[in-house]
Amino acid sequence: MKALNLHGVNDLRFEDVALPERKSDEVTLRIMAAGICGSDIPRIFTKGTYHFPTIPGHEFSGVITDADDNSLISRRVVVFPLIPCETCEYCQVGNYELCNHYDYYGSRRDGGYAEYLNVKIRNLVWIPSNVTYEEAAMCEPASVALHALRQGKVKAMDTVAIWGIGPIGLLLAKWATAMGAKQVILVARNNMKKEAAEKMGFRHAINSKVTDPINYINGLTDGHGADICVEGTGNSDALAYCLKTCRKMGTVVCMGNPLGNMSLNQDTYWAILRKQLHLVGTWNSSFTELHNDWKDTLSAMSDKKIDVTPLITQKYALREFKKAFNDILNPDIYTCKVMFINKGEDKTR
Repeated sequence: MKALNLHGVNDLRFEDVALPERKSDEVTLRIMAAGICGSDIPRIFTKGTYHFPTIPGHEFSGVITDADDNSLISRRVVVFPLIPCETCEYCQVGNYELCNHYDYYGSRRDGGYAEYLNVKIRNLVWIPSNVTYEEAAMCEPASVALHALRQGKVKAMDTVAIWGIGPIGLLLAKWATAMGAKQVILVARNNMKKEAAEKMGFRHAINSKVTDPINYINGLTDGHGADICVEGTGNSDALAYCLKTCRKMGTVVCMGNPLGNMSLNQDTYWAILRKQLHLVGTWNSSFTELHNDWKDTLSAMSDKKIDVTPLITQKYALREFKKAFNDILNPDIYTCKVMFINKGEDKTR
């Protein structure tokens, strides 16, 4: 089969790779759509995966082509990329995202930038008939966004401020709107992303280099501040703004992956104390029978409560990977979600 195989930092190759023998607890999946995550960029170009070679990609959907249970063949599925150990204290209570010894498709083991992949049956979620493979491949970032807002306990009539207008930032905004938020404010650091958010219908999108977020948010909230602030960039300045613009006794959700050390000055730290703020972390998504962000996300897609298609801005075949990554790395080209598509996809679905 063909795959994008990472042999070392900045050494991604489109080549023939043997598909390993499928285990009894796995099915073989023909990958139909695979999204490029922002975390894949440093993974491929600067820091690498956990071993080489590795096929990256953890946002993917496909169709089952081989399984011990013949009734599974031809089922359309998405794949929860975290493989829990199932034995640690967190797995025992279903908090798989907190597993102490997890494996992961696309970083610790081969992932979805390939024509085929063997995946664990326990990690499968069925795609509703009216959801396309491309939409379903957005399930991972959409579930991560949903999990973050649930961590922040967002409720109807809240004002939600989000730092970072990338794919997950926009998904956060879509979810917050679907949850009945009174106002959703999106903060970026360039006009291209601000304008993209506005084209998707978000009225309150600003460029923090042009518009002061503190004055803007205070102006929309009669000086009280936002009920929920989500830091989605991993940047110290963005975290400081979250703390300063969150209302008294409000909640700040820390979500962004930092590329380096984070720091706060004394005045900003005092905001946590004097406003009695609630700081919560969020990581990955829930995947249990009782709390399953993935099933809820696919249901919302099927019911048209959230529309993820406007976020898919570029589509490429695997062999066109250099063009795909060049687009992402080019500051003059707007990209939201760039996706690898299997050209054999059934266009009616």
